Amino acid sequence: MADGVIRDDAGGDTARGLTYPFARVPEAGEAIEVAAGVIWLQLPLPMALNHINLYAIEDGDGWTLVDTGLFTPVSVEIWEGLLTGALGGRPIRRVICTHMHPDHIGMAGWLCERTGAPLLMSRLEYVTGRMLVADTGQPAPESGRDFYQAAGWTADQLEAWARNYGQFGLVVSPMPDAYHRLTEGDRLSIGGEDWEVVVGQGHSPEHVCLWRRSDGVFLGGDQILPKISSNVSVWPTEPLSDPLGDWMTSLQDLQARLPEDLLILPSHGAPFRGVQTRLAALLRGHGQALARLERRLQAPMRAVDTFASLFARPVGDGLRGMATGEAVAHLNYLERQGRATRHRDADGVDWWQAAGAPPSEENDDNGE
Repeated sequence: MADGVIRDDAGGDTARGLTYPFARVPEAGEAIEVAAGVIWLQLPLPMALNHINLYAIEDGDGWTLVDTGLFTPVSVEIWEGLLTGALGGRPIRRVICTHMHPDHIGMAGWLCERTGAPLLMSRLEYVTGRMLVADTGQPAPESGRDFYQAAGWTADQLEAWARNYGQFGLVVSPMPDAYHRLTEGDRLSIGGEDWEVVVGQGHSPEHVCLWRRSDGVFLGGDQILPKISSNVSVWPTEPLSDPLGDWMTSLQDLQARLPEDLLILPSHGAPFRGVQTRLAALLRGHGQALARLERRLQAPMRAVDTFASLFARPVGDGLRGMATGEAVAHLNYLERQGRATRHRDADGVDWWQAAGAPPSEENDDNGE
């Protein structure tokens, strides 16, 4: 391996049915080898979820990179050090982004321009990312205001949202004008080994995971995280969508496909083993949240009134948008299933109510 890469085989700590093989996380500018030819890097994020995991896969005399971090001065400084330090100055052959969220694509354009490497993504993730970058600096659309008003936001909250609209591209370097498309079932030869593309949905529209079957290594992005459930939200651009249905279907598909002994390399949290245990917990947690919400919808509620049913802690200003998106995702799912109805009042506010008798309270916990 290149200079600066540390092999860390310590660990074995088990919690909630998962095993974490590595005793520590990489420091800024450092890399830890987690599988043959695969190294783990980490960049900071200026938010409650304070890091993102990135991975580099040996690719002949160079590297394929998976995900990139936010485009910030700190990230640029760390990447400059990684390229010449932990990555040994070797060429970057490809930059793969699992999906279009800013912490994953933020540095992609910078890296592609800096190294000459092509960008690889699924089509929906690339196009959606380009669309959201194009909104940067634009005035807030009325459709967005209508969406959050329907969810029960106050006039002051709507004005704050409008003032802060269009900031997606502030932490995304200009994306390459061309990309190489990844689709379900594609096989990429990286360093003489096949990596199979596995596509998930729900957290984002066409999320790419990579599976090296030869030794059971699975780059899961945000599709399978060890300790938190990925945000699954409805956004104003597609207000009637059912991302939670897509998410649960994807988790069920992964349950049917993935063996228990895989090493999962997630985008947040530590690499782990126990994927079937984790997938079951994620499905159970959402199922219980839906049942809990359905019981509390015996009386009409707005989306913002459901936060206490869905989240373990109070929702502050900084998380209101994501919490609203996730609440509407659960409500849209119940509506699609015929388990809830909505009525929009004269003020443009949606009121939701359960469509039938409340489900049992048995096993009403968070599934974790």
